[in-house]
Amino acid sequence: MDWVGASQTDQRRMMDVIGVQSADDLLRDIPNQIDGLLDIGPGMSETRLLRHLASLASRNEPVAPGRCFLGAGAYEHAIPSAIDALVSRGEFLTAYTPYQPEASQGTLTATFEFQSMICQITGMDVANASMYDGASAMAEAALLALRQTRRRRIAVSGAVHPQWREVLQTYVSGLGDEIVEISQSDGVTSLELCQTAIDSETACLIVQQPNFFGHLEDLRDLAEIAHASGALLVVACNPVSLGLLASPGEVGADIAVGDCQPLGVALNYGGPYAGFFSVRENLVRQMPGRLAGMAWDSSGQRGFTLTLQTREQHIRRERATSNICTNQALLALTATVYLALAGRSGFQEIAQQNLIRAHYCADKLQNIPGVTLAFDAPFFNEFTLKLPCLALEAVNRMRERGWWAGLDLGQFDAGLRDCLLVAVTETKTRDDIDSYCQDIAEVLK
Repeated sequence: MDWVGASQTDQRRMMDVIGVQSADDLLRDIPNQIDGLLDIGPGMSETRLLRHLASLASRNEPVAPGRCFLGAGAYEHAIPSAIDALVSRGEFLTAYTPYQPEASQGTLTATFEFQSMICQITGMDVANASMYDGASAMAEAALLALRQTRRRRIAVSGAVHPQWREVLQTYVSGLGDEIVEISQSDGVTSLELCQTAIDSETACLIVQQPNFFGHLEDLRDLAEIAHASGALLVVACNPVSLGLLASPGEVGADIAVGDCQPLGVALNYGGPYAGFFSVRENLVRQMPGRLAGMAWDSSGQRGFTLTLQTREQHIRRERATSNICTNQALLALTATVYLALAGRSGFQEIAQQNLIRAHYCADKLQNIPGVTLAFDAPFFNEFTLKLPCLALEAVNRMRERGWWAGLDLGQFDAGLRDCLLVAVTETKTRDDIDSYCQDIAEVLK
């Protein structure tokens, strides 16, 4: 019988034909100095490798229900069981992206619905099929503003997530554009500094709503300041907050971006997630990624197809808006199912519960001696605590009691080493919050 695969004799014959002594000779063009940069050890059999991967996975600690008060971009929200049941159906598990609409109507329909829902909650005119994540969506928004305005300066609030600002810096580092950081004042973007920093060379002002510290920005005033100098306003927003807050479109934003993680996407140890990207209609030609549209065929039948793909594979390189190659279709579908299940009233109720429970928790924590809110500003479902000790010490002591108490802000700013960022979502019961506050009070004694 014929064996599948090449025998040692077959391998020897092939090496003789191409003139090498061993398979290692095929790698001789790789510089020697690269060897050792990745300390991954020798090769393993499949059995040993699976055991090794299992040992690495066992080091992860899944979030225990009611015990996680971490946020800062990744939140523990309730995820209806129907979501996994629907998104895991074979109809959605396509092998490739939907270039052939006649074979991809299900995926294209879901993408169109995703875009429509994002436009509804952000108050914008057009949304694309999704981005890789919220941070890259924000950076792509800055690139859009640079192209649209033909200016070379980006203003970004210091109250935007520091890791998102790092992504922005990476995106523009090779372009020679200038990033001006506007300091926060009492936990929100300083309007006075904005007026000074934004001028005729500024392409856009980037702010976050709610911001990194959990507080609400005055977007109407920020929009007026940006537009007075001809700059665009980019708002990176938590989508759940839009169940209560005025949408970015209502308050004058030109671009609204964010992360879909709060919309039914599991924490997944930090990813993968999906970003959303929506704009005013006049900016649609500058959007990155791709756009699904609705059309009618010659028989009058409604159908869906990709109508805008401004990337190098589809248009001349010099006219491409971005090198983003695809979208997070499965996670965008997850967000679509989540929003459809919630409905308008359900979405508002989820946001309301986040607000109520976060404020209940903040009120109880302020009853602990030495604990206060770090900033006097309105917040949604996150807030910053000022502690009578280093936040890292409190986090470690609470971890011993089984809590993820919050985020130590000292790792981002040495002046905030006694500050703890706490997130409270609809998943936290009154008993969860009471127990959490009781244990914090004990570890701070």
